Amino acid sequence: MAILNVRHLTRYRYRQPVGLGEHRMMFRPRESYDQRLIETRTTITPEPSSIRYFHDVFGNTIGVVTFDGKTTELTFDSYNRLDHRPDEALTATSPAGSVNAFPFVYEQQDLQDLRPCMERAFADPDRKLEAWAKHFLQCVDRVEAVSVLTAITQSIHKDLTYVGRPSGPPQSPLETLELGRGTCRDFAVLMIEGARVLGLSARFVSGYLYSPRHDNEECRRRGGGNTHAWVRIFLPSGGWVEFDPTNGLVGNRDLIRVAVVRDPSQAVPLSGTWDGAVDDYLGMEVQVDVTTDEAPDFPMRRVVSLR
Repeated sequence: MAILNVRHLTRYRYRQPVGLGEHRMMFRPRESYDQRLIETRTTITPEPSSIRYFHDVFGNTIGVVTFDGKTTELTFDSYNRLDHRPDEALTATSPAGSVNAFPFVYEQQDLQDLRPCMERAFADPDRKLEAWAKHFLQCVDRVEAVSVLTAITQSIHKDLTYVGRPSGPPQSPLETLELGRGTCRDFAVLMIEGARVLGLSARFVSGYLYSPRHDNEECRRRGGGNTHAWVRIFLPSGGWVEFDPTNGLVGNRDLIRVAVVRDPSQAVPLSGTWDGAVDDYLGMEVQVDVTTDEAPDFPMRRVVSLR
């Protein structure tokens, strides 16, 4: 167990005062048995005229902010403190002939809910992506879900080059394979599409990554200092399991979920509009810092402060 502290700062700058339209933010981590929120607060400058919260179709927390007046700078400073508990129950083996064995088949009662996240989102005219995904059925000793997905996770981590790209939509899976490089959201989209090729239900996850300090650069986590993206896949035996192909991680260790969605476009951390000339926009600065401290020996009182 660890207590993780996440600070996410976003600052927009403008050449002259501009009017601000509605902004939509996704900063609040999802609460569950493995991550429990202790404290959360968001400071917005200039102070908004209104803030309202709701849950989207996936149960993610959305904040909608409106403003009056004009400004040359807009800042969102989010802080979350949470109790994070890695799930150690996942293993890469299951009994012979289990429901996790290929071909992967879900319970009929689950299919209606899982099917939207089983549908492929990208064209594959020459079946290159299909060949890539099905290759992993032959490269593992046990052709069952966790072994195959672990092999895909580690292959993306080892065989593709991580290149940071602060903004913009993900590359297509074929583009990532052809280029041999990408950012965390590119790798997540590639793995999602590969899992769907194999008949599995997969979702895109956006959140934060805790990167323990390490003197060896090769052992450091990739994707820190910004929001991070990885994958959630529903195993035939039941249960969503997390895979981070950017870092070769299986399970939720050091991964802080904020948004879980079908498509990456549904998990933009912050978006909004402003009214002014095109060249008034001077740029955006994003800084994410995740730190840890030791958990106390007594239960922590939950405190929630919103500003």
